[in-house]
Amino acid sequence: MANEIDALLQEHRTFAPPEEFRRTANVKDESVYEVKDREKYWADWAEQLDWKTKWSKVLDWNPPYAKWFVGGTLNASYNCLDRHLATRGDKLAVIWEGERGDVRTFPSSQLHA
Repeated sequence: MANEIDALLQEHRTFAPPEEFRRTANVKDESVYEVKDREKYWADWAEQLDWKTKWSKVLDWNPPYAKWFVGGTLNASYNCLDRHLATRGDKLAVIWEGERGDVRTFPSSQLHA
């Protein structure tokens, strides 16, 4: 079984996206895919989140099992909403439209309250 898994981990084929997809892509610079140190790359991105407990190890890789940010805990809701309230609390979060045409809007700060 281990040899089969090892063989599957050695994938070197590439699959080019359709030209229309390339033309409308947000990222045009393909050098973003040439990451030398993948663990550092993901650790740098993870540093932008607020962690309750910072991880002790970025990746624990025991094929075919992977554990990312081992020992770390975070609150996804806090990272999505709460930490932005001070600077973006007045931004519109929900637009509610009733059947009779009435409209109500709710900024993030009001939803949070």
